[in-house]
Amino acid sequence: MSHKRSGLLPGLIVGVLSALVSAALLGAAVLFQTRLPAAVIAFGNGHPLSLASSLVVALIVALAMGAVRPRSILLIPVAALYAGGAMAAGQIAGSSIMIGSTLRTPPAERGPADLSDITLDNFSAGLPYAPALYRDPLSVSWAAWLYIAVAALAALLLLTLRVAQVRRAQRAQAAEAEAESSEPEYRAPFEPAQAPTPKPTTDLFTPRNQTKD
Repeated sequence: MSHKRSGLLPGLIVGVLSALVSAALLGAAVLFQTRLPAAVIAFGNGHPLSLASSLVVALIVALAMGAVRPRSILLIPVAALYAGGAMAAGQIAGSSIMIGSTLRTPPAERGPADLSDITLDNFSAGLPYAPALYRDPLSVSWAAWLYIAVAALAALLLLTLRVAQVRRAQRAQAAEAEAESSEPEYRAPFEPAQAPTPKPTTDLFTPRNQTKD
């Protein structure tokens, strides 16, 4: 029956798709961040903007996986993995294209990032340099790891709430169905508990009792 489905397989598929979409959106945000006002980028050394991006990624992944009404607990750590992976992939993809565009463009012709910068050549040229931040000591790369951890933890908490809600609703439905199936049959107030024994029907050929003279 449909209420017993765990939603594991649909959750895994939808989670992968939402992680890819989140990574693409985050990569675009990293690439085009120079178009934002300088005050927004410099506020708090950029940490509030990056943390907000982490929460957006977690929200997209958790909402997409929660839409399939999951009840499998296995999807909870998977959601955290998807969100953290999407955060890292988006950062690396956006940084790779930005670095590759910088390396392949003369200094005099450099300007804000444009859609024309999103090319496979720019991505390939900058890819060896983009993951360098994650390979640095934790004292240097702590911010990048923090963004990944925030995205993973937020997705884990959001999907935990969703799975708990679905399981609670399905338990209530099962209890209600069981109560309805075990409910005694309704009987009117003056209806006897046992139906009266029907009298045998008389045959047409059976003689009636004659009154004696």
